[in-house]
Amino acid sequence: MTAPNRNTLWATAIVDELVAAGVTAVVVSPGSRSTPLTMAAARNDDLHVFSALDERSGAFFALGRARRTGRVTPLICTSGTAAANYHPAIMEADNARVPMLALTADRPPELRDSGANQTADQEKLYGDGVRFYKDLPEPRANDRALRSVRTTVARALVAAEGVDPGPVHLNVPFKKPLEPTPVEGDVPPDLDPLAEHGRDGAYVGTVRGTTEPAEGDIRALAGALSTDRGLIVAGPADPPGLDPEAVSALAHATGYPILADPLSNLRYGGHVRVAPVIGAYDAYLSAAAASHPSWADPEVVLRLGASPTSKRLRKYLAATGAEQYVVDPGGRWREAEFAATDLVVAEPNSLCRRLAGVINRSGDPSWREQWVEADRVARAVHSGDSEEAGVDIPADRFHEGDVLRAVFDELADPSTLFVSNSMPVRDLDRFAPPSTTNVTALGNRGVSGIDGIVSSALGAGSATTDDLTLVLGDLALYHDSNGLLAIDRCGVDATVVVINNDGGGIFHKLPIESFEPEFTAQFKTPHGIEFEPLADLHGLAYERVDRRSSEARDPAVAEVATAFRETQEADGSHLLEIRTDARTSHRARERLRDVVEEGVHGSVLTETER
Repeated sequence: MTAPNRNTLWATAIVDELVAAGVTAVVVSPGSRSTPLTMAAARNDDLHVFSALDERSGAFFALGRARRTGRVTPLICTSGTAAANYHPAIMEADNARVPMLALTADRPPELRDSGANQTADQEKLYGDGVRFYKDLPEPRANDRALRSVRTTVARALVAAEGVDPGPVHLNVPFKKPLEPTPVEGDVPPDLDPLAEHGRDGAYVGTVRGTTEPAEGDIRALAGALSTDRGLIVAGPADPPGLDPEAVSALAHATGYPILADPLSNLRYGGHVRVAPVIGAYDAYLSAAAASHPSWADPEVVLRLGASPTSKRLRKYLAATGAEQYVVDPGGRWREAEFAATDLVVAEPNSLCRRLAGVINRSGDPSWREQWVEADRVARAVHSGDSEEAGVDIPADRFHEGDVLRAVFDELADPSTLFVSNSMPVRDLDRFAPPSTTNVTALGNRGVSGIDGIVSSALGAGSATTDDLTLVLGDLALYHDSNGLLAIDRCGVDATVVVINNDGGGIFHKLPIESFEPEFTAQFKTPHGIEFEPLADLHGLAYERVDRRSSEARDPAVAEVATAFRETQEADGSHLLEIRTDARTSHRARERLRDVVEEGVHGSVLTETER
């Protein structure tokens, strides 16, 4: 059946090509100029349409969904500031290598720079932050134009999900009529069926390859990794993730420990039973640990994924002077200490499998034991077991890291855990040990903002049947509170754990803490917000645990664990608020860090910058 007008024909071709290429869902925000695209998506039976009232939240929802699946969830919005609200999520997708496609509707070209209402310059709106950009021509009802737009959509998806995945942008101008109302003579009856309706499958098929080093390069790298003391360091993984079996195979072939970031996909799962996965390194490593008499340093390091969350680990690796091989399939640089010696342009999982097949020399067993023993001491200190740790542990106050430990210990198997930037991801890194529980831990570490965290988590939850838990701070929840609309509108159940220390608690880690009154007024910025009304607004069950007093840790941890477990067992979505004190939490972390360093190194390390 011929389309009623050229706008409908054009938008239908775009949406049909998305579906033909494997897209299963889109995120649409309401608006007038995007009507042709919205109608085409809504009328496609093979497409799930998520409705997001706020474009900013919608973009982060799509980001979270793509982070969980590794596939694009396209965005559709109207013209003007709507498109600008995509920009924060596009910045994150760019730096975190998350596939994304923004379809921004626009006014026709003759209205640009005319003062016309809701008209802005949307050409190259996101600058160099996208992998592919096209300002589409105005809709045309002819064969060549339709073949062109179908090809452009295919190219955009390939760029979004390619070797160096990330955001792409198609700007789509439309004149009125925007609705699918008939316009006589607008669409000729003799269009080429292939142009009008596309092919059986994607209009342009794509054979996806991976970056593979030559055999000689593999053997040379295998030779470099055949040493007594080496490390495999896995940072936050790019979608679709690192393969635990491939990395574990390399660890067995080399005898190297795996220092696994909590967002690497390697710290949790069944492979932990047999692979030497290390998780508490942030508690005992720092630049001062390098060359310490009690500690042997690596000779070589193989780095996978993005830069690790742990600053202490990054500083330690730079201070060791070891050869560092940074593996990056896109050939880009992600090592901000500038201490790496080699860049290996290769798909990491394939590289690990190939290296495991040619390396036949395992490292020094005492080297692995050093890391296993250090992790054992750190876990004992964090759990308060002085006898197991072999050092005296102060009877300290409950701290925010205990929240992450308690929540993690109670997660269902399997679970998706989304953690906010600022302190939650750092506390997960230090205090949640390797576990056989099947947990997919996610976070927005591309540009590490606290915006869009709620929406990203719910987007990730929309792509899985796993239980979804989000742990974030009070400012991150306030910043994206309207993202909670997706719980009802998009049908996502979640347990939201907000650690409320009444302001920007992370700033207690910085020297600015000692400058008052500016610190409290301009950095800590206490807000006094009550979150129970927010739970009522969005229909979430609510519970609060207040642990700001100086009670012993064990009862406090048990109370948090019980409250979280009960939310897991109950139906529906929940907001669990944990009230804490930021300053005492930071002092508790520092004291526990000193105890761990004493237990591992025999003394507390000193350095200018921890």
